Amino acid sequence: MERPAWAPRSIDISVPSVSRIYDYYLGGSHNFEVDREAARKAMEFLPGLPKIMQANRAFMRRAVRFAAAEGITQFLDIGSGIPTFGNVHEVVQAVSPGAHVVYVDHDPVAVAHSQAVLAGNETADVVAADLRKPQEILASAEVQRLIDVNRPVALLLVAILHFVEDADDPYGAVAQLREALAPGSLLILTHASYEGIPLPPERAEGAVDVYKDIRNPLIMRSREEIARFFEGYDMVEPGLVPMPDWRPDTAEDEDPFSFSGFAGVGRTA
Repeated sequence: MERPAWAPRSIDISVPSVSRIYDYYLGGSHNFEVDREAARKAMEFLPGLPKIMQANRAFMRRAVRFAAAEGITQFLDIGSGIPTFGNVHEVVQAVSPGAHVVYVDHDPVAVAHSQAVLAGNETADVVAADLRKPQEILASAEVQRLIDVNRPVALLLVAILHFVEDADDPYGAVAQLREALAPGSLLILTHASYEGIPLPPERAEGAVDVYKDIRNPLIMRSREEIARFFEGYDMVEPGLVPMPDWRPDTAEDEDPFSFSGFAGVGRTA
């Protein structure tokens, strides 16, 4: 397989990547055949995966606009993935030009592309780091330069926590980040779940097994388990709901798959 110019030499292009599979679902071009093969295999069991990802991105944009309207000018997006149209900095800087945005991802392709997209943008940057090590994120030069933790921050954990196994203590990582941020900060979160998927769980489990096979287990948590990530936060209305139900822009009917999983926004006291 020929290595395209945008792929860092350090990555193994024969191994599927969660970030590049997500990029494929969204119609992006920064993925390889190995990623597309894994995505198509997952879609054999869960054909609505692209719709789920589109609903996820649409929620993220609405939540970011909400945060900006609430006066928040600092955004920390962990698990940001490969840049696609409507990134956090594009959404927020359209309404708040001076807002600061820091992206965090451990995928070299996602980091490399973010660096290219953000070249020349003095108020946005990217960190190569892992959610499982929150103190390293907070201590990074990029966060130190652009994020003042003594003022409210919008923390985005969008479609990332379901890739963190319980053994890696995702609840502890989220709690560490909450404790580091000022009162009035927001947590913007989405998470996969069997609840809401318009298919029998055993059918959806086939797609989960594809992620397990590529050594990126997808942890499907219940609504109650997802709600635990908001401990220490006051939920913003309408609470923890299917993604299209969180402050929708329109009343149009959505594809049934769009209602898979949950989304919510919480505010620290």
